[in-house]
Amino acid sequence: MPYTNLNDAIARLDEIEATASAYGHAMGVLSLDAATAAPLGSAEGRGKTMAVLSSVIYELAASDDTRELTKYLSDHADELDPVHRRQAEIRKKDCEQLTRIPQEEYVAYNVLLNKAEGIWRVAKQNNDFAAFAPTLSEIVAFNRKFAGYYDAEKEPYDALLNEYEEGLTMQTLDAFFARLRGVIVPLVHAISEKEQPDTAFLEQSYPIEGQKKLAKYLMEVIGLDPNACTIAESEHPFTCGFNNKDVRITTHYYENHPTFSIFSTIHEGGHALYELGVEDAYNGTCLTGGASMGIHESQSRFYENIIGRSLEFIELIFPKMQEIFPEQLAGVTAYDLYRAVNKAQPSLVRTESDELTYALHIMIRYEIEKQLIAGTLEVADVPAEWNRLYKEYLGVDVPSDTQGCLQDSHWSGGSIGYFPSYALGSAYGAQMKHVMESELGPIAPCIARGEIGTITAWLREHIHRFGNFKKPAAIFEDACGKFDPDYFANYLQEKYSKLYEL
Repeated sequence: MPYTNLNDAIARLDEIEATASAYGHAMGVLSLDAATAAPLGSAEGRGKTMAVLSSVIYELAASDDTRELTKYLSDHADELDPVHRRQAEIRKKDCEQLTRIPQEEYVAYNVLLNKAEGIWRVAKQNNDFAAFAPTLSEIVAFNRKFAGYYDAEKEPYDALLNEYEEGLTMQTLDAFFARLRGVIVPLVHAISEKEQPDTAFLEQSYPIEGQKKLAKYLMEVIGLDPNACTIAESEHPFTCGFNNKDVRITTHYYENHPTFSIFSTIHEGGHALYELGVEDAYNGTCLTGGASMGIHESQSRFYENIIGRSLEFIELIFPKMQEIFPEQLAGVTAYDLYRAVNKAQPSLVRTESDELTYALHIMIRYEIEKQLIAGTLEVADVPAEWNRLYKEYLGVDVPSDTQGCLQDSHWSGGSIGYFPSYALGSAYGAQMKHVMESELGPIAPCIARGEIGTITAWLREHIHRFGNFKKPAAIFEDACGKFDPDYFANYLQEKYSKLYEL
């Protein structure tokens, strides 16, 4: 319908926002269930439901009515209040983008992703990349095609990167990763000549029930409201936010590797605190949730590493750990645990890697994704390329695809272009810490006293509350100034030089 009245147009926008949010909520619950509780045999039935839902979402976002509405609102942007202006801007961009994607392809892709997670999960458990390869090939092909729909003038991988971090390019990332390599590689080399901390006490049996108790305690310590955030178990940890009163996190438990669930819980908890901190007014609209993947990862990595791996935090939680695992931690001090969880040594698995070498894992995935989208690497050759790069970047031999190219769930979820956000997020977080401490003073005493809320309050004021109301670059620059990777480089240099007495 043609729009001639601004109030009618705003009312229609509100209706579209509420409806899209409701369908998105339903799709999210189905995806969460698929990863945490649903039997493998449920994929076919769920896929049919998701095909119907995704068709409705597509129609809602890309219909002629939505196109006319967003054009009218764009023409009258100066007359809109700031919130509706931003909603209209996002809806217009989504409408234009989706209109370029044939509906049957959009639906087919969502159905593909629904079954892909289960295929990947079984392939990982069976160390069988060949079982996942055909599905991954389809996902890569869709993403190549979608990149052209997103922005035909951009390099395909740049178009995908832009979906996760607006304005991000391969040129920017190549320079960023080169800067990090220049710091990380010499540090790793220097540390390799030092005596490593003892981690044997973390390789005993830590019963899963005890780990679950600890996970709930950690959620309490970092300030997660149990009435708004719950935890479940999945093959690969993730966060699913529906609104600022309902965010779900997951973790995974390994009996002989308790630090995995500890730090994945804190990491996902950081994501959750971000989602829970968004203004109430943005619930049920496209402005709820995070501004970008880079900003989102800045929060998860901040809580996981800057807070969670600090000496003060380890000293804070250590008595509870001793209470739950008295035999395993007999004769162990908080400082022993602090050294152990900050051990810097090249490893196979990204989510188990130390803070220093973590970015090297991201660089490997970045290089592989660039090649996949450019068509210079076939999916069948991913394991060999993965193993080659792990040897080159980290100096480790990959014994299986389970510990290699099948370890992450992101590709099964279609998230190609996402991985660089982890490294960017770490760098953003280091700069946030610098600015925060220039205003509040050192945060270590707050952590030592268990006053994590003081830190969260600063992040909520400067980052969380805006949701997607402001563009990611504006959120970051208003809070921290221009992005400068030197803050992260200096943070790593200072932390690991002190840890290893370099």
